[in-house]
Amino acid sequence: MSEPQPSRPRGGHKSAADAPSRGQAPRKLLDRMLEFLHPGPDSTSELIETLAEAEQRELIAPESRQMLEGVLHMAELSAGDVMVAAPRMDLLDIEAPYEELLGLVIRAGHSRFPVFEGQRDNIIGILLAKDLLKIQRAPGLNLRALLRPIVFVPESKGLNELLRDFRSNRNHLAIVIDEFGNTAGLITIEDVLEEIVGEIEDEFDDKDGESSIYTLADGSQRVAGDAVIPAVNEAFGITLPEDEFDTIGGLVAHEHGRVPRRGEVVEIGGLVFSVMLTRGGAVRWFKVTRVAQDG
Repeated sequence: MSEPQPSRPRGGHKSAADAPSRGQAPRKLLDRMLEFLHPGPDSTSELIETLAEAEQRELIAPESRQMLEGVLHMAELSAGDVMVAAPRMDLLDIEAPYEELLGLVIRAGHSRFPVFEGQRDNIIGILLAKDLLKIQRAPGLNLRALLRPIVFVPESKGLNELLRDFRSNRNHLAIVIDEFGNTAGLITIEDVLEEIVGEIEDEFDDKDGESSIYTLADGSQRVAGDAVIPAVNEAFGITLPEDEFDTIGGLVAHEHGRVPRRGEVVEIGGLVFSVMLTRGGAVRWFKVTRVAQDG
């Protein structure tokens, strides 16, 4: 006896189950034709070129293209590429008096600080700046009790993975160690995000993009580290050399022998450059005054 045949709707109408399967073949053929006519990018560089073309055709905004390119570039970077090197880290000594610690925190302006004991390489915890205020109200409080756990990451750790860890563990700072277990530097979630969105502005940043030199309330000048030297010469009526370095930050670092740290002072050409803010191993802002004249 023959097997019963499945019933079909009268009138030869297609069932809903039949529609997708019958429609798939034409769609696949169309996809193959489109790929032949417009092959997709085969490398990151080609993908970046495609994004640039999309921006030119006004399919995506310039800001979107920059962020997408940042994501692609970030995938190729590691913690060692972005970290603040150990010599430039702002650290707190667990044995330092409260007033000294408070002064360092105010000058540095960070929200989190690695804390060391004995040697700078012996980091024992992370202190939140806001937690330091608790000692002011309770002088008997032990600073060690306020320390947060440290997160250590190798220099080779990819930024993609590091960002995922920052988000899942709710940490904003990690200590980077080299292959021998020594402190190589530190990296924050802001450092990682800046690889995607560009520099994150803070209270010192130029909001209007019109100038890199501002007059402060006390009469001194705030000068960006990337301000060009001719602009500095014009603003202060001086003649700093313009042929060897493009920016005032480069000239100050050369005269100082290294990039100065936050709070350090360098005198050049009758001006006093006090470092207000550093970022990524470079000076972001100087406070500039004239050298006091005797008599």
